[in-house]
Amino acid sequence: MMKKTDSSYFNMDSFREDNIRAVDAKFEAQKIAFAPLCFQAVRAMLELGLLKAIEDSGDDGISRKELAQKTGVSEYGAGVLCEMMLGMNVIKLAKQADEERFVIGKTGWMLLEDDLTKVNFWFTNDICYQGAWDLTASVKNGKPEGLKVFGDKWTTVYEALSTLPEKAKKSWFEFDHFYSDIAFPEALPIVFAEKPRTMIDIGGNTAKWSISCCRYNPDVKMTIVDLPGQTAVAEKNAAAAGFADRIGFCTGNVLDASTKLPSAPDAVWMSQFLDCFSLHQITKILKKVYEAATPETNVYVLEPLWDKQHFEASSYSLMATSLYFTCIANGNSKMYRYEELVNAISEAGFELKTAHHNLGSNAYSLLVFRKK
Repeated sequence: MMKKTDSSYFNMDSFREDNIRAVDAKFEAQKIAFAPLCFQAVRAMLELGLLKAIEDSGDDGISRKELAQKTGVSEYGAGVLCEMMLGMNVIKLAKQADEERFVIGKTGWMLLEDDLTKVNFWFTNDICYQGAWDLTASVKNGKPEGLKVFGDKWTTVYEALSTLPEKAKKSWFEFDHFYSDIAFPEALPIVFAEKPRTMIDIGGNTAKWSISCCRYNPDVKMTIVDLPGQTAVAEKNAAAAGFADRIGFCTGNVLDASTKLPSAPDAVWMSQFLDCFSLHQITKILKKVYEAATPETNVYVLEPLWDKQHFEASSYSLMATSLYFTCIANGNSKMYRYEELVNAISEAGFELKTAHHNLGSNAYSLLVFRKK
């Protein structure tokens, strides 16, 4: 289970203190040394149905021979994979059994049933795994060198989204939506307490936020700003939801000087968008927002900040996600800390008015800015 700290947020002292015993540190080092093989072993257990068969066996467990017969995998294959799962605490040995029988462990249950773990696992497998080989080159060159596994004509993953293989595309969007969408029900009352009539949704993606706003409030009019591939999908989704008359579109790259935002909106919304850019680019984007905004415009930024998490596992997941940005997405962005993101936005001329932390089960932060 995830470890909850005594303080409101994850205790940063764990990054300052090195209290681990040498023997335990050596074990942790071996986990790292064999991590790629361990990951692929879990993938094999999932795709071959071995882990599910063990879970289905309940407290009585299942023998290696029975497992092989049930899944059609050789006893050798089932054996080497299960032995690794024992080493990883994914499965356990049944107690008081006359023969060696496997039962599901808590970690194995998480891999099978926990939504967060499943989303992270398949995103890593389908989007990040092959490209991670080029992480070193990505760091050296400041470019997402691993993106070439999906083709060599893209400079960022966002340009490639509409053309990704279907399995990879599914994993990407499930990963993207899983996090921010969970916070939407708590964010909507905060945003609409200010009664916005017009809202710009920058990085609107598949229109989930804009559609949610239209369902929540019968009067608001939305404008989605995104790349051509994304706005094409968003337009279809908006029409299918019955909001073609209330959701408009501004197609273009928000970093380009030629892309102009609609002027004088009541609100500007950016959900899990700014982590797709470097701090310098964030300030540049917010300067463009500043030009479009009035002194009464509320600018909402919804982000998971790794130093505002309650659980060690959440902070760890966000740190790992930063490596996806490095080698696959764009080569220059990351999941940010609270202070560095606020400072980058403030440099564009905005002032933080309120900060709502711990929204949704993934502990999102909703930051609200206005012009200074």
